[in-house]
Amino acid sequence: MDYFQAPRNQGRMESPDLVGIAGIPGQGRYIQLFFKLNAGRVECMQFDSYGCGVTVAVCSVLTEMVEGQTRDECLRIRTEDIATALDGIPAHKMDCAHFAVVALSNAMQDWRTH
Repeated sequence: MDYFQAPRNQGRMESPDLVGIAGIPGQGRYIQLFFKLNAGRVECMQFDSYGCGVTVAVCSVLTEMVEGQTRDECLRIRTEDIATALDGIPAHKMDCAHFAVVALSNAMQDWRTH
């Protein structure tokens, strides 16, 4: 509940180095992840989302999980890792964590060309 009630790093980043998107803004649930990179690592990440409270909590905890990580380390983050970091997610809401992993993966694809 803490990550939903007091989300960390929520908002749109000015001039991000990378952006990862899952869903389509304005057409239902979506997640946008914004990254600043420094020396081959994630310096910071912010998110913008539209969805349920679990979606907000998932994105919030993910911002902390990726800080300081390399591209390869980010690509190793799985749905279950996010659920563990939140001390569990209801089974019927695990798709929220999967949705965040999709956005993360999309950003990491862009990192290759950055």
